[in-house]
Amino acid sequence: MNKIRPGVLFISGLVLLLLILHQDNWNWNSRTMLFGFMPMSLFYHACLSVAASVTWFLATKFAWPTDLSDERGK
Repeated sequence: MNKIRPGVLFISGLVLLLLILHQDNWNWNSRTMLFGFMPMSLFYHACLSVAASVTWFLATKFAWPTDLSDERGK
């Protein structure tokens, strides 16, 4: 039986956190403009997108299976 590595659990937790944070009902009625032109909700989702890309990078670095064969068949 395969043992679950700590990296996989950490990445799973980050993905779950991102899923929860994606539901940002508190920003929809905000009239706050950041930098004088950007709505708060748009800035929030831009930051969430950056966090998602960092999470994907970490997933490929720490949770990717190491026993996969090379594409060239080596």
